[in-house]
Amino acid sequence: MLLVMNAPPGQLKELGFLPHPYWVGRQGDLVKSLLLFFDGVALLTPDYMQQQPFRVDPALAEPLADRGLLHILSPEQLVDEQVAASLADLLEGLLAGGQLDDLDRAESFVELSESRLGLRVSPALMAPLLDALKERGLARDSEDGMSIPMHSAVRGLVLGTLGHLLRAPGEALGYSLQPISDEYPKLAPGLIRMLDRAPMPTAGRVVVSDLQQVGFDVSSIPLDDVLAFRDEHGAAHRAYARDLRAFVQRVATVDDSQRDAVYADRREALADAAAELARHARTAWRRPMASFGLGIAGSAVALATGNLVAAPIPFAGGLLGLKRQADPGSVYTYLFEAQRAWPPVA
Repeated sequence: MLLVMNAPPGQLKELGFLPHPYWVGRQGDLVKSLLLFFDGVALLTPDYMQQQPFRVDPALAEPLADRGLLHILSPEQLVDEQVAASLADLLEGLLAGGQLDDLDRAESFVELSESRLGLRVSPALMAPLLDALKERGLARDSEDGMSIPMHSAVRGLVLGTLGHLLRAPGEALGYSLQPISDEYPKLAPGLIRMLDRAPMPTAGRVVVSDLQQVGFDVSSIPLDDVLAFRDEHGAAHRAYARDLRAFVQRVATVDDSQRDAVYADRREALADAAAELARHARTAWRRPMASFGLGIAGSAVALATGNLVAAPIPFAGGLLGLKRQADPGSVYTYLFEAQRAWPPVA
């Protein structure tokens, strides 16, 4: 059973949400950078892999957990029948519309746990869908009884969608989950497929904000120093992340005749804020460092008195979470990407 701890409005912890069971390689550097923009980091880790983050990178995972900055979420608890139904509705719609037909079947297949796919909680619904994916060469039979080898693009779409479907149940635990992707070129096609899929009542167009150099690669910086910098400048970084969300809401919903002007104004304000954050980092570290760009892709979805305008739309309802406190009516994903190295500061 999911332990419900409803948080009072305004007291949700904003967590950078990675729908992976653990991080590998340079994703660990991303995790440290995320600490500047959010109240912590959350992973979606199947129960049989709960210790994997600590085995793969104990030097980072253990101190983050000790400080309450790392949150290991269980798909066995969070992915319920409603989440599975919304996920199935999306995939069925994409398959029926032929929107996955152009995927290159020669691309790599990567395991996706049955719990994250919703197969464990709703086998009657998900098993036929899985068979349909197999018939189209987009999934294969399980090799370990715990996960499904799946086309990397479909797997990425599932995980990216879960970042939104789990926001409402995440709030019951006191978390405002903020979906993160560090693979923008792989994410964008799937995200736009999702947001543009009829009959999603998307207001205006999908908005993509260019990546700005606002963070930095802190792989060589001790964690204690990163946290000290976070204590001094974290509020400004978190405000920038919130401004990106407001950017999506505003630009996606304005009238077509005003959109370009509003986009330009908001974009300029964000660029100014990004430059100020970069200045703080250069002053603090005074060394050549690779930076991280932070952008956002998403849209607003039309709501009327708490109900979807085009309801009933099962997938859209699940995606938004009609009882969600944080950013109701908005769908977005933060985009992180490594940028060029900064010059040293004299």
